[in-house]
Amino acid sequence: MNGKRVLGIIFANIHEESLDSLTATRTMGSVPFCSRYRLIDFPLSNMVNSGVAKIGVVTNANFQSLMDHVGTGKPWDLSRKSDGLYLLPPFSVGSASMWGNRIDAIYGNMSFLQQSNQTYVLMSDCNNVLSIDYSELFNAHEESGADITILGVKGKMPKNIGSVLCFDKVDEDGRITEMSLDKKTDGDVFHSCNIMIMKKYLLETLVTTAHSKNEISYQRNIIMANVGKLRIHAFDATDSFVGTVDSIQSYYDISMSVLEKENRQKLFSYPILTKERDDMPTIYGPDSSLKNSLVADGCIIKGKVENCIVFKGVKIGKDTVVKDSILMQDTVIGDNSKISCVIADKNVSIKDSVELSGADTFPICLTKNTRV
Repeated sequence: MNGKRVLGIIFANIHEESLDSLTATRTMGSVPFCSRYRLIDFPLSNMVNSGVAKIGVVTNANFQSLMDHVGTGKPWDLSRKSDGLYLLPPFSVGSASMWGNRIDAIYGNMSFLQQSNQTYVLMSDCNNVLSIDYSELFNAHEESGADITILGVKGKMPKNIGSVLCFDKVDEDGRITEMSLDKKTDGDVFHSCNIMIMKKYLLETLVTTAHSKNEISYQRNIIMANVGKLRIHAFDATDSFVGTVDSIQSYYDISMSVLEKENRQKLFSYPILTKERDDMPTIYGPDSSLKNSLVADGCIIKGKVENCIVFKGVKIGKDTVVKDSILMQDTVIGDNSKISCVIADKNVSIKDSVELSGADTFPICLTKNTRV
């Protein structure tokens, strides 16, 4: 299947309540990740790398930073006269209300679907950090004759995002015969990543029917309700690097796991594109040291940094030690400070001689513009 026959839909706000402090003023898709990226860069890049030429980004609230980041879509080669990138805010003629759920969001953008010439629709959330060639998913969907194909992974089920589909029984040909919602287990399960493909007319039919009945759960009322009526298949992506962000803890754990070489190679096996902010090279002081860390451009580091992810414009003072932390853009740490297991959002300022320590299992999260 050619990617040009596929319309991409990305939900930028879904699950953002699970990150509370990091999404208070931004969408889930705008959350910074891995020293230079945003979470939306991963679904956008995966789609573009697979040949998808028209992508709609469904927004709900707090989408100013998202608009600033994606712009016209030029970094992803989506600034085009035909097709390209479309931001879909929750406003339509005669209505200015926010989307209530996924079904409302799709139904509210039905005109966007109907005016698109693509045959298939690929939908994705922004809380999955993964790098994958969707061409394999496209081909598997077409060759199997499935009505819906859902990308899933085997592992621990996300706990804090609600409405997680588990594939309880899957035939040899990949068809799901039994599934459950929010399964109560601590063991490994085969669960959905909320990335799925189907024909556009089928999505329009299912969503219109569900909306007419005032149904609100996409997973329960559309997917589970049709498991016996439609051919719903699973596509196993367990071999890829897949990190599902469902809490501050999981965001921290996934970020720290990228410091391992093997995980980085898997995650960046395909190009991940982003909006660049041109800056000077990072400056290291004579007494500075760096160990197992990712450091972006434009930083000034005079202290010691170990097992950290450091974004652009960060300043770390003399004789300061920073370990196992995530320092987002333009964070400033003074001299003689000790920082451990901290997530510092943008423009955080930490004074001289401050000791701030969390734990691997409970990192401290400082919200944007915090002064300590």
